[in-house]
Amino acid sequence: MSPWQDAGMAGPPDQRGFDEMYAGVPPWDIGRAQPEVVRIADAGGFPEPVIDVGCGTGENALELASRGLEVLGIDASPRAIEAARAKASERGSSAEFLVADALSLRSLDRRFQTALDCGVFHVFEDHERPVYVASLASALRPGGVLHLLCFSDRQPGSFGPRRVTKQELWDSFADGWDVMEIVAATFVTNLPAVQAKAWRATIVRPSG
Repeated sequence: MSPWQDAGMAGPPDQRGFDEMYAGVPPWDIGRAQPEVVRIADAGGFPEPVIDVGCGTGENALELASRGLEVLGIDASPRAIEAARAKASERGSSAEFLVADALSLRSLDRRFQTALDCGVFHVFEDHERPVYVASLASALRPGGVLHLLCFSDRQPGSFGPRRVTKQELWDSFADGWDVMEIVAATFVTNLPAVQAKAWRATIVRPSG
């Protein structure tokens, strides 16, 4: 997820901006998996192997690995990945973590059955969205599923990252993907007064 405006970050952050945020505890780092991710996992929605794109300090990936799933978490922030690896070691987790660019997933030379984007899509500028979508396609097997959670235009005010409309999601994945559903959801944060409105999308890369 993107550094938030009250932390002095305006607009899409670069890798350094993310890394600086992880010197502390960003608002999205809640010390456990996002409840929406847990709900998807409880419903069997993560066929393995799984890639967690923008995994932060690893709580979502660690939750999935605790269920016996093969999981790779990637993030552009070395500090975040260092923290995720430390958690995995402490918990005896099989989750794997790498510093990598979400816009260049092809460079991993690996394919996954499920991808998780929990707060990444909304950090990109309009011109970066097609690059990101193509990057996801390069990492997903035919028939693979993307679970995407992003800030929603239903969220009032300007606090937090960029808002995304349902139509923007439909448009971004209109070519070469099947958007199965986009539903209202919630981002839980470590700020008691801010539990943000989100969209949760289920998007499939067709096998044919």
